[in-house]
Amino acid sequence: MDYAVPRYELPSRHYFSKKAIPALHQHVKDRIVHALRQSLLHDPEVKVNLKIQVLIYPVLQSLDLNTPSYKENAYMPILPKTLMVRFWSEYYTTDRSLFDAMMANEHIPSQDAHLFKYVNWSTLLPGDLKKNHVYQMPDNQNSLFVKKYPGLLDVRASPLLAEDEKLTGLPLTYVITCMYDVLRDDGFMYVSRLRNAGVHVVHENYDSAFHGILLMNTEPFTLSIADRIVENYLHWLDTNL
Repeated sequence: MDYAVPRYELPSRHYFSKKAIPALHQHVKDRIVHALRQSLLHDPEVKVNLKIQVLIYPVLQSLDLNTPSYKENAYMPILPKTLMVRFWSEYYTTDRSLFDAMMANEHIPSQDAHLFKYVNWSTLLPGDLKKNHVYQMPDNQNSLFVKKYPGLLDVRASPLLAEDEKLTGLPLTYVITCMYDVLRDDGFMYVSRLRNAGVHVVHENYDSAFHGILLMNTEPFTLSIADRIVENYLHWLDTNL
């Protein structure tokens, strides 16, 4: 087996921070930490009261890598589709065939089509993001990859695969997404699912921003939109912590 999903042992105060994994990119940190939050919420051995959670252009699923945002932003700088798919495929294995299958969106067999209800952008995205895109269910009979790399269907790797009842009870949530980002629709779909589960969500989508925009709020690369995103985020934290 070529993949591994980490299990984190919490210290006595049950405090966990993304600072514990500083070498990872923001969206990867958010995925790992959010998967942990979902796990803690339903772990009877852990007594934790989560007050808030924040997801900054998060990556939340690898089932469907052909969402509208993946199509529209496939060649965007910083995080083009090829790089994001490489991140996903190499999380499981260095076998190039998985990368090729994921690029073609042919890595999940039709026998697992029932899981696509959790990432069905045709029902979870607002109309202005669906535009003229046509939703297609998987039509792939090859189950080799999910058998060889079961992490492809593991909720700890793809938090969007959580069942609806697992989302109920999650804390007040703040989500940042950017219009020009392959991961945009992951965030939008998760916001929809959280709200459907009764979770209070504040969602900030920035129409003129791209993935990695928060890297642009320090010299020598400064953009006013990055400063505004940070200011809004810090104001929300001050208000809700």
